[in-house]
Amino acid sequence: MKISTRTKKKKERPDILLLTMLAAPINVGGQAVIEGVMMRSPKAMAIAVRKADGSVAVDERPWHSLSERFTLLKLPFLRGVITLFEALINGFQALHFSAVQAMEDVDSGNEDARPQKESGLSNWAITTTLIISFLIGCGLFIVLPHLLSSIILNLLGQDNSMNSFAFHAIDGAIKMIFFLAYVWGIGRMPDIKRVFQYHGAEHKSIYAYEKNKPLTVENAKQYSTLHPRCGTAFIMVVLMISIGIFASVLPMFHFPGGAVAKTLLAILAKTALMLPVAGIGYEVIRFAGRKNNFLVKGLILPGLLMQKITTRDPSDDQIEVALVALKRALALEDLEKSA
Repeated sequence: MKISTRTKKKKERPDILLLTMLAAPINVGGQAVIEGVMMRSPKAMAIAVRKADGSVAVDERPWHSLSERFTLLKLPFLRGVITLFEALINGFQALHFSAVQAMEDVDSGNEDARPQKESGLSNWAITTTLIISFLIGCGLFIVLPHLLSSIILNLLGQDNSMNSFAFHAIDGAIKMIFFLAYVWGIGRMPDIKRVFQYHGAEHKSIYAYEKNKPLTVENAKQYSTLHPRCGTAFIMVVLMISIGIFASVLPMFHFPGGAVAKTLLAILAKTALMLPVAGIGYEVIRFAGRKNNFLVKGLILPGLLMQKITTRDPSDDQIEVALVALKRALALEDLEKSA
């Protein structure tokens, strides 16, 4: 009979999480995928996925950022935009690999298939998915909140122009609500719950590395599932920053035409401004990774709280998969550095 034990969890403090993160020799990030985890170091990427037979399939490859070839892209604020774009590409590559492994488990007659045989399809699929995701994201988090903010203020008999700070405050609040509702909604799906467990396994594994502990399941499982550098924290920071940027910058523009034309031009301006907003958000996250004071703690707290939805406590075998990806990425990192 399996007996489970439950221990009282320590209160997770932002200052302790930050101090742990500062100990790492290099920054390592990752992403949960279908039954697995992707880990990426500065020069390497590895994806580990648990197969139906219990084995772990691994895809590893060297990784070289565009900023290595174009030093201009290392400048503050530009590097954030490039990092975000590269993270999206890596994420879809990892999801594709995990999806292929899942398909092979379902289709036992196609066990010899390998993702590299579909490289052309993969590139088209990644590009198409990126474009569609971008359009959906713009519609859900830029267009719809903008229109709803105008409607709400109009119904209240208030100034619904973009010169009103209330407009941008409501716009930001609606974005937050949409994001929370979306994450909470998908988190109730059984498959996504397992992805959230792998998300927790990713964070625990990275913490063990950042704490310079041997990369074992026992060491990793004692750490938090919440991490200041998580993409969830980044999204929350970007949403908060966008309120201030839009309220400060958009009133400076004079959009010609009627109400419809002005609305369309404002939405286009907001879409364009999301790139510098993302760049600023990235710098804030980097700053949070280097400093440990009450201002930084308050800044990262919403992102940490959000991770209570997007992460779950993983099982030992899920942590094992995350550690496989981490070890392979670090090993390949060493090879790339010595090459």
